[in-house]
This record gives sequence, C-alpha cells and structure tokens, in this order.
Amino acid sequence: MSENLEQSFVVQLQANQNIIHKICRLYTAGEDAHKDLFQEITIQLWKAYPKFRGDSKFSTWTYRVALNTAITLYRKTKRTISTVEYESHQHFVKDVDYNYEEEEQIKLMYKAVYQLNDIEKALVFMYLEDKDYQEIAETLGISEVNARVKMNRIKGKLKKILNP
Repeated sequence: MSENLEQSFVVQLQANQNIIHKICRLYTAGEDAHKDLFQEITIQLWKAYPKFRGDSKFSTWTYRVALNTAITLYRKTKRTISTVEYESHQHFVKDVDYNYEEEEQIKLMYKAVYQLNDIEKALVFMYLEDKDYQEIAETLGISEVNARVKMNRIKGKLKKILNP
C-alpha cells in the first residue's frame, strides 16, 4: 500500500480512536480484552480502508466497522470466556478532582447497558455520543424511524433495569 494511504489512515485513526476505545469499553470487561479488541478493530479498519470511498464521514464508517467487529467477536467469545470487571483497573482523573457520585452513576449505566443485546448497546452508545438518528440509522443499517422506535423501547428497558 502507498505511503500516502498509510499516512492518511494513521491521521484519521488518531482523530477517531476515542470512538474505538468507547466501543471497546462497551463490549469488554477487562483491560487485556479491551486492548485485544482495539487491536482487532484497528486491523479490520486498515484492511477495509482502501475500499473506503468517503460516501460517509470517516467517523461514521469507523463506528460501523468497529461495532461490527466488536459484535462479531463478542458473540464468538461470549460462550467461552469469563471476564473481569474493567472499572476497577484504571482511573484517569486525580482523586482530588474526581467525582465519585458521577463514577457510581456511570457504573450503574454500564451495568444496565451490559444487559442489553448487541444492537441495543450500539444504539445506546451512539445516542449517548449525541449522534443524530440519521447517522445512527446509517451506521447500524436500519431506518431512521426504526432507530427512534428502538431507542424509545430501550429507554423503557433501562428504566426497568435501573428502577426495579
């Protein structure tokens, strides 16, 4: 592959790597699994990059490849591998600046989201990233109306999970 293509990919990947990290956090429960999934998503993005036509934003394309990779690997490994809670391993903010109440709310949110199916997780993730329903629909390969209906149903599910 050409050096320009490689440089372009690296620039785009660096600009959008937080998307991949968030998806990894959503679909893994341990630091090693997070790193493995990040690496696998990066490999899949690199393999597919020469075919990226630019019809959509790079970030939208990244969501689609990353979510498909994560869901595929999640389904393959879900039956055989038990994982360790990710949240107990790292904190990125100093204790003096850290909001423990917010951390507890985030833990509860992740606990609830882990109970959703793969597509629901992806939809919630993109919704929380403030993506509009058109981009969510394009990324997940569903209609915009379907994305809205699913999100409303998911909100009801999450309320039941969080407030039994």
